[in-house]
Amino acid sequence: MKIASVIQRFLNDEAGPTAVEYAVMLALILVAVFAAINSVGSTTSALMQNNADQITKAVNTAAS
Repeated sequence: MKIASVIQRFLNDEAGPTAVEYAVMLALILVAVFAAINSVGSTTSALMQNNADQITKAVNTAAS
């Protein structure tokens, strides 16, 4: 009877699915965070490159 009660307890335990749900939610949140960081990084890089180009243009114009 002891084995049957252990099996019954295992089948009724809901901690496993809850942990899996939390892991899936965490994975989705991490994907969203990484996508946001990548987008902000690309935008910032483009803005900084534009600033560098404008400064170079201004310096070259002033030197001429």
